[in-house]
Amino acid sequence: MQQLDIQIAVEADGWPEEVKLETVSSHVLEAAAAFLRAEEKQPFPAMPPEVSLVFSDDAQVRAINAEWRGQDKPTNVLSFPAFPLAPGGKPGPMLGDIVIARETVEREAADLDKSFDDHLTHLMVHGFLHLFGYDHMNSEEAERMESIETRILASLGLSDPYAGQDPV
Repeated sequence: MQQLDIQIAVEADGWPEEVKLETVSSHVLEAAAAFLRAEEKQPFPAMPPEVSLVFSDDAQVRAINAEWRGQDKPTNVLSFPAFPLAPGGKPGPMLGDIVIARETVEREAADLDKSFDDHLTHLMVHGFLHLFGYDHMNSEEAERMESIETRILASLGLSDPYAGQDPV
């Protein structure tokens, strides 16, 4: 059962083919949505809500990060909820946008000794949870968000990306 209306835009070079990104995005985000529904009792609207994934680069993400967060540097993933939502709140027809920077994903994957695909999967899940109001601004929020991330990633066959780290 489709739980999401996933829209993707490839706005930079170097990404896998769009059809692969569509397949991976659908697999990852539908699994995350199913997990939230089953394990966190997350309500969903009757019609699948739309989520937009933008596959970008460091330059564009740096500009967005500077404009919207006042941080003039690239980052791996940015999330922009369409409407404010607290964890467990019912989303509207639009969840929001997730913007991912390819070069940062590549660098981090190499630094973490992980595959690009595994790290991209983690960042999709991370960004998706932000659209549902999860955050990591303090240790309590971080523990909750990281626990959910870890369990979603485990359902996808991936190891805990936070193993041995304090919540951030």
